[in-house]
This record gives sequence, C-alpha cells and structure tokens, in this order.
Amino acid sequence: MNSLHFPPYLTLGDEVVILSPSSKIDKSLIEGAQKRIESWGLKVRIAKHATDASGKYAGSIKNRLKDIQDAFDDPKVKAILCSRGGYGAIHFIDKIDFTEFEKNPKWLIGFSDITALHNTIQKHGFASLHAPMTRHLTVEPDDDTCTLYLKNMLFGKIPIYRVHKHKYNHKGVAEGILRGGNLAVFSGLRGTPYDIPAKGTILFIEDVGERPHAVERMFYNLKLGGILDNISGLIIGKFTEYEEDRSLGKELYGALADLLEEYEYPICFDFPVGHITHNLPLIEGAKIQLQVDSKEVALKFLC
Repeated sequence: MNSLHFPPYLTLGDEVVILSPSSKIDKSLIEGAQKRIESWGLKVRIAKHATDASGKYAGSIKNRLKDIQDAFDDPKVKAILCSRGGYGAIHFIDKIDFTEFEKNPKWLIGFSDITALHNTIQKHGFASLHAPMTRHLTVEPDDDTCTLYLKNMLFGKIPIYRVHKHKYNHKGVAEGILRGGNLAVFSGLRGTPYDIPAKGTILFIEDVGERPHAVERMFYNLKLGGILDNISGLIIGKFTEYEEDRSLGKELYGALADLLEEYEYPICFDFPVGHITHNLPLIEGAKIQLQVDSKEVALKFLC
C-alpha cells in the first residue's frame, strides 16, 4: 500500500492558475490570493472565466470545464488553486480529459465542493491538496498557520500534525491512504466511479450547514454500505454552521460516537479540518500514520 502519485513540488518561478469550478466569487478574493501566492515567489495566472457568473455558478458548465481542462493540459502549470467551493464541480467531472495531466501532473488545491475534483483526481491515481482557498489567503495574515503549512507543502516541506485529544476518540495506530473531504459531496459520489475504495483508507470528513440528523443519515450510509467496516481509521473533522437542535437526543459528536462504538480502529474526533480558519492542509492520496492515544492525536505523512 503506497501513496498515490505525487505531482512535482513547486520551485520559485513556477506557475499557479486560479480558477472557479463551482460557485461564483468576488473578484477581490481572487486578486488577494494572487497577491499572496506571488509573494511566495510564484507566478499566478487567473483563468479566463474565473470571475464569471451564471446564476449561483462561476459561469456556464462549458466555460468552467474549459478553464480546468486548459489548466490540466498546460505543461507550464504546476498547481491549480480553486477559488472557492459552494456547488457545481460535479457538473463536469466525467468530462475531464486526463491525457495531458498524466504526462504533467499538478497539485489541485481546495476543499468543500472541491471534494468532487479530489475524488476524480484520485480515480486517476494522483494525490491532491485539501486546503484553504482564496478567501483564506486574502483575509488571513502573512503568519497564519494554515497559510504557511500550504506554502511549505507546495514546496515539499511536509509537516507532522499533533492535535488535542477528545473524549470520544478511539485509541490505536493505523497506516493507510488518506481520503475524504466534505461528507455531503462524498456521499453524493457513493456508488459512482468516483467513489473511494474503503480498504486501506484512512477516511476524513467535515461538513457545513448540515443538520445533525442528515449527518447521521450519511454516516449510516457509510455503515450500511460497508465503508466503515473496511477502512483502517477515521478522522472526524469540524461540523459548522448548523443548529444543535438535539433531534438525535444528544449532541452530534455524541450521536456519532454511539454509531461508531463497535469499530476498533483509531478514530479521532474534532480534528481541525473543515469550514474553519484553522483548516489544516491535508494531502489526499498520501499514505499516513494515524496515532490516537490518551494525550494527543498525531498525523504523519509517510511520503
């Protein structure tokens, strides 16, 4: 069990493209991210349709697909920053041609709705970066922890993460391929060619704006579909922007802890990943070691 293929790490002067595969975005956030990335010694090109708008989307399906296909096909491009999530990437994931990408792979960066693109890239055997996007790079200060992690990871400096313990954690040590992302987007791809293989996976999930009973329902899909029986470990990230209505009879993490009680692999609750400021960048498709003990949780990339 090895990591998926890593695109080359970046060097000074490499080109990054910012594009918008999902919802529309304020141009100022793209410009702010451009300024931040250029301060790292990289060149930035804004895709032709990155600031388009068509209803809630960042332009038509045709134009959003063209921007990502052009970036995938261009051998000079070394990384692609998705401007934001929202909704819309699923419109064209089955239409992307990976012929040139496989010859000249590049890092795809983003989270939330970008989970659909991460799954698509993994299907073709490549790793990608679940990481903050343009708003974060624009509004957070130069010394922001997650911004610096993202910068360092693009240049090949890979961290070890150590985070707080949680009362619902399951102790243990496991190795596996890190996969996952936004729970709702991930669930929408279940049973399709863009679903993930459960065996050998350490799964991480997060979500925003989902009511507790909807989150529990999606977890039962993972349970009844055999995903939870076959993964090697589980990282439960942040669930944000919802009302804790106690419809499950207890708070969300408590309800999930009950559902997960039977599993003996390591499980980490409240990992800092999701729609939050402290959103740790994760290499999807990397082999990792997850260690959960009574004092802390350690996530080490074995690459």
